Amino acid sequence: MKRIHRTILIIGLALLAIVAAAGCGKRTSTNQPATAENSPAPSEPNSPVKGNETTMVAVRFLEERVKGDPDDLVALNKLAGYYLQLHRETDDVKYLKLSLGAAQASLKVLPIDQNLGGLTALALAEFETHNFTGARDHAKELTEYKPQSSFGFQLFGDACLELGDYDSAADAYRQMERLNRGTVGTETRLAHFDLLRGDVVKARQRYELALDLASKESIPSAETIAWCHWQLGELEFGSGNTDVAETHYQNALKVFPNYPHAITSLARLRVARGDLSGAISLYESVVKRQPDPVDCAALGDAYELAGRIQDAEKQRSIVERIGLMDALNTALYNRHLILFWADHDLKPQEAYSKATQEYAVRRDVYAADALAWSALKAGKVDEARSAMNEALRLGTQDARLFYHAGMIERAAGDIEASKDYLQRSLKLNPNFDPLQSIIAKKALAQ
Repeated sequence: MKRIHRTILIIGLALLAIVAAAGCGKRTSTNQPATAENSPAPSEPNSPVKGNETTMVAVRFLEERVKGDPDDLVALNKLAGYYLQLHRETDDVKYLKLSLGAAQASLKVLPIDQNLGGLTALALAEFETHNFTGARDHAKELTEYKPQSSFGFQLFGDACLELGDYDSAADAYRQMERLNRGTVGTETRLAHFDLLRGDVVKARQRYELALDLASKESIPSAETIAWCHWQLGELEFGSGNTDVAETHYQNALKVFPNYPHAITSLARLRVARGDLSGAISLYESVVKRQPDPVDCAALGDAYELAGRIQDAEKQRSIVERIGLMDALNTALYNRHLILFWADHDLKPQEAYSKATQEYAVRRDVYAADALAWSALKAGKVDEARSAMNEALRLGTQDARLFYHAGMIERAAGDIEASKDYLQRSLKLNPNFDPLQSIIAKKALAQ
């Protein structure tokens, strides 16, 4: 499921935290003032990818304030949050860079102990740029400065979850729930954790509650409501309930037209139903607007199924080009690139090497899965089996995980275990992937 494990921040709550902390501390003459050189570069006025009109108005206003006064802490900290919101709305990576730049500029005006708004902005930007270690450490500082605020515990738990430290994540989320029970941010985080631990029913209940809460906000966020619908759609698609999934995707688009996540999920659903022309049209609309390795890979697979092999190869070349474009893209898309190479039997040793390096830092179940799958393609069956055991340790109900486990057991010669995993995969979601589900069905039939 596309980016479901990293898109769990409710930026509306983050903005409130940034605004609340933005004015902490006074500037003193001992601090080096910010300059135009270390202030964030403004977003391009003519950029083809724009977010919600209200968000863009706020961004332009704040950019003008920073341009006039590079030391404006309140503007810098708010700007960092709004850039993250634009990333959520458009999927454009440039806004992540701008958010990180705004946070860093803020902390050059005043240090962390006098600038909790800057600390919050930095931790959020680090999380979204996949610097989960930095996000964890800075979120921990937030919990120490403001132990009665739930936000530091939310972000600390999020980072620990991405790093595979599930015990620390559970502890943090308990504190979060104690301080902030029954909110969108709390319920969505707990829902995600429930999914990881295999409790789909509880996760569905929490996402539905989050959707209801988001809809009843005094000033409802269209993007947050759309995101909740999308998450429910992903949960239902992952469980094989395609009709219910489509309803959620369509509802997301009614609330937030052109929402990229909902469009690409609808495209994947079209492929599952055999509507390749419809799927390709949707994927092309997103890729034309904002090329992304995840979407380009999916479009390439749809082209292959439609017999458009040259078009498929073109899209796959874009996957690598964008995924390795710079340090940020490498961090954001590293895991996807590993799985992309392994799925298409490309660069097995390089995929395995990247997976090994990532697993040294991030030891979550999906990092273990990427390591297992790439190890199999690199001919390291024993290591693949060991890593796959780690990937399954929480009881996550994911057809792709069961498929990988089945193919690994098949390579190890345990045919009964292989059949069991493949049957579980296809029973859960017979169309979990356009190409890999076909391979699973063929393997099970042999």
